[in-house]
Amino acid sequence: MAPRSRRRRHKKPPSSVAPVVVTPPAIVTPMPLARSEPGPSIDMLGFFSLEDNVPGLSHLILQKLNMKSYEEYKLVLDGGTPVSGFGYRCLQEMFQKMEDTFRFCAHCRALPSGLSDSKVLRHCKRCRNVYYCGPECQRSDWPAHRKVCQELRLVAVDRFMEWLLVTGDFVPPSGPWSWPTEVVQGWDTWFSMRCLQLDATLDAVLSSQAMTTLWANVGRPRPDPGVLQGSLKRLLTDALSRPLTLGFGLRALGINVGKVGGSTVHVIGASHAETFLTRPGDYDELGYMFPGHLGFHIIMVGVDVAADFSQSPSASLPEPGTIQLSSHRGLYHDFWEEQVETGKIPHPDLVVAFHPGFHASADLMEAWLPTLLLLRDYEIPTMITVYSHQELAASLQILADLDTHITAYGANPFASLKPEQVYSNPNKQPVYCSTYYIMFLGSSCQLDKRQLEEKVDDGV
Repeated sequence: MAPRSRRRRHKKPPSSVAPVVVTPPAIVTPMPLARSEPGPSIDMLGFFSLEDNVPGLSHLILQKLNMKSYEEYKLVLDGGTPVSGFGYRCLQEMFQKMEDTFRFCAHCRALPSGLSDSKVLRHCKRCRNVYYCGPECQRSDWPAHRKVCQELRLVAVDRFMEWLLVTGDFVPPSGPWSWPTEVVQGWDTWFSMRCLQLDATLDAVLSSQAMTTLWANVGRPRPDPGVLQGSLKRLLTDALSRPLTLGFGLRALGINVGKVGGSTVHVIGASHAETFLTRPGDYDELGYMFPGHLGFHIIMVGVDVAADFSQSPSASLPEPGTIQLSSHRGLYHDFWEEQVETGKIPHPDLVVAFHPGFHASADLMEAWLPTLLLLRDYEIPTMITVYSHQELAASLQILADLDTHITAYGANPFASLKPEQVYSNPNKQPVYCSTYYIMFLGSSCQLDKRQLEEKVDDGV
């Protein structure tokens, strides 16, 4: 909770600030959480949007996963063992079931179960990523689909290639940076620095048995090597975007990573996206970004943190040159009161929220409000990331209404280059994770609303 002597009454954002819903794509999104959960999540709202756009889609997803209920899905997400027949007999069945969850008409939203015997869903031959129940729907949809068809072709390839990251058959190149940190300002310079190592890694993956096995089971022709190489590079940026964005925030805010006892970073609003398949080595690149650092302790805090992600936070300091990952399941302001305010955990040097989504609904804003006020009143250096320019504008407006001191915002040099499809609205413009950032520190925003609007309208 915010310090009582400094807590302020919240002034609700004016009704003119319309929520902008940006639903992160996923093959499966959670159904509503039980009442015992500490608060709403963007994953839960993502599930509702599936039903709003394509009625019956959530049932189809669970059916293709061989699950009987959301509770089983949540159990698997938390590392448990489901009671029904979850799982697949072979890779081919898995990829087929996965692809079946995308089978609905992009124009009329019809699912296979709602089609007559004379109709069948066929994918667009150009992108192989959206489906239509017939030529009439495809022709009617073409004006909208043509704007995103090329990007969705990349989405379709990346969807299969991502399996190599899950299995560990594609491990992004790593190791100490050969260039000074200040020279590596974004992906262009990062790729140049890693070029020889990266080329060797990509060649090995392209010629691997894992790649051959993958494309022998997906039910589609294997793309050309150049297409596959491009996909691996996009997936690499997606895997490294979060640790390097953390590093960008530390660098931009001038935080001392050489202090005795190490540096503490809280990733708040964390969900399965940050924790489900995260392994300790995934944040090594952050360490290489700061040679000579005295240790990082990164704590993931959120209502949807995977239960088996890591150990609970401890007061033990990280060893110099190491990165310690831990998690806490719950709302951040509760975590602060229980762990930070009592002295069990050090105060954070930086707080980061990847796609908090508080602009998306009143329920999420209500859950985020105590945390935002806490960060403002304790003057904690904070960075959030958003998907789009529209979301950036809405988030800036909300933060301005809360009287936060916005110190910087703009395009993130380490944004993911992997296009993300809005799952239940396939012809919506794809987005890219952490495209923009906002940094704030304390209160008394230096930019009034009119200046903010002018800056956003002029582009970032």
